[in-house]
Amino acid sequence: MNSHLKTLSFAGALITLGIIFGDIGTSPLYVFQTLLVEGGKINPELVLGSISCIFWTLTLQTTFKYIVITLQADNHGEGGIFSLYALVRRYGKWLAIPAIIGAGTLLADGIITPPISVTSAIEGLSNVPALASMFVPGNNLILGIVIGIMLLLFFFQQFGTKVVGSAFGPVMLLWFLMIGVLGAIQFAHNPSIIKAINPYYGITLLMNHPRAIYLLGAVFLCTTGAEALYSDLGHCGRKNIQVSWIFVKITLILSYLGQGAWVLMQPAGKDFTGVNPFYQIVPNPHLFMIPCVALATMATIIASQALISGSFTLISEAVSMNFWPRITIKYPSNIRGQIYIPSINWILCFGCIAVSLYFRTSEAMTAAYGFSITIAMLMTTVLMYYFMRYVKHWPVWLVTIILCVFLTVEFSFFVANAIKLLKRLFFLVFEFGLIFTMYIWFKARKINNRFLHFIDLKDQIPLLNALSSDQSVSKYSTHLIYLTKANNSKQIEEKIMYSIMSRKPKRADTYWFIHIETTNEPYTMEYSVEQLEEGKVIRVEFRLGFRIQPRINVLYRKVIEDMVSRNEIDITSHYDSLKKFKITADFRFVIMEKFLSYNNHFSLKEGFILNSYFAIKKLGLSEAKAFGLDTSETYVEKIPMIVKPLGNIILKRIDAV
Repeated sequence: MNSHLKTLSFAGALITLGIIFGDIGTSPLYVFQTLLVEGGKINPELVLGSISCIFWTLTLQTTFKYIVITLQADNHGEGGIFSLYALVRRYGKWLAIPAIIGAGTLLADGIITPPISVTSAIEGLSNVPALASMFVPGNNLILGIVIGIMLLLFFFQQFGTKVVGSAFGPVMLLWFLMIGVLGAIQFAHNPSIIKAINPYYGITLLMNHPRAIYLLGAVFLCTTGAEALYSDLGHCGRKNIQVSWIFVKITLILSYLGQGAWVLMQPAGKDFTGVNPFYQIVPNPHLFMIPCVALATMATIIASQALISGSFTLISEAVSMNFWPRITIKYPSNIRGQIYIPSINWILCFGCIAVSLYFRTSEAMTAAYGFSITIAMLMTTVLMYYFMRYVKHWPVWLVTIILCVFLTVEFSFFVANAIKLLKRLFFLVFEFGLIFTMYIWFKARKINNRFLHFIDLKDQIPLLNALSSDQSVSKYSTHLIYLTKANNSKQIEEKIMYSIMSRKPKRADTYWFIHIETTNEPYTMEYSVEQLEEGKVIRVEFRLGFRIQPRINVLYRKVIEDMVSRNEIDITSHYDSLKKFKITADFRFVIMEKFLSYNNHFSLKEGFILNSYFAIKKLGLSEAKAFGLDTSETYVEKIPMIVKPLGNIILKRIDAV
């Protein structure tokens, strides 16, 4: 997204409507209907109490927590749980756990948001008198349309959303204006509904209603898009989100008040089974219902698109921060930050279609929706405590009060949504798989790094010079390049020197050591060069933002071109027959890939983590592909990983027969 859209402007606010508020903006389609279903007997206490709960949830959870507090936790303009983790990770090693759980649960509920939104929109066709007999919620026709829309949505991800994206803002503006106007019309018919804003009605409902726990779970659905709102901070900027939210919240509240006013005006004893108040408040259904459903469908597609893009961003950041195996990441357009991850796209597609087939109706989906998001919100709260206390340095008393408010609200929602666990066993495999993969990858990298041994590179330079000038050893490559994890330019991994010296000696004229530093900034692209031994031993340091794909082959070539233009290096071939024709020298990358050696004796936990790690690693990209290295210039060297060598082996020698 262009940087000028991050400053407050009408264009920025319009785009914000399309990108940020799709999920939370389409919740009026199903929230109040779910409350009526869960509430049982429809009476003024249920209606006023439900709207009161919705209003204060949007105020405390969405406005106070996310719009006012959490949006301050921007990592150089970027949001999301991994950006928040990057800001606070220095204050506790264990903070990786809430980051992993939060990211995993946020992604997991992503497979139900598109189906529930699109299904609730298409089910609106059942309110068109001429189509009521054809479009019955849960029938194959509605199911086929929903699955068709989602297949098209996921199919077009590979081409990017540049063209469609320009229409997102205006469509969502029309959507919010429509729900606001429809709500205002009903509100004008029954202005007394305004008293629902009084928290007394919400508290009374939750204290007295026999199914209060179910109602609270339904109320939570009105704020499920708040976590995604923070994740998309980088697209639009804090000011645009905060100003746009004022308009969005007014239209949402008007929609809920209008639906409540309509219900209160219905005759006593009316059966609300299968009735969606959102569509019932549309005037003249013969004329306006189809345009209303069409706009609702477009709005839900936009909401789904925002969630899919957010999932791609989340996984991309997880890869950059070593929480996820390296996978193929594509850039389908020239819009900065717009990415496409084929594997995640089709996993989400399969999950969304499976959810649609399993639940069939939006009403059934709401019964399983929300549990994961409550966990994600709780994890964000844990990380936000460290941000407020140690990054912002807010006083303890203030942080404590804010934390108590967040935890009280979110823990109440967690308890309310915990009863949905049995109805969402369908999701647990997907959810567990995401969290398990992130945890295993993170812990295995920690174990792996324990066995990284660094040595002083300065002490190795005489040895490298001697090998380079030893004519008795056949030349392996003119320029030999290794990727190093040593943050200190004066150090090198012991295994790299072992690779150069102790196997078949790798003689070269110049040894290059490339180090990649991932910065907290999202789009940094910088490098520095240090010639540790003039023309013989050179270290290149790349500083890349956490959203930049490390295409080392391309970046290294750019470094070489730059150094040649500055007369810092001569890359003409050193072979006599080629030198006189000014042929460019050869370059070769050496990538060292570890495998788990049989010579290991480790604990059950470490064994499980490492075996899982190497099994998962086979599903990801190879090191060469992950770093964007052309295979023709790359040699992959297999290195055994020995965590704890086998010891106390008693082998008895006997005489030969």
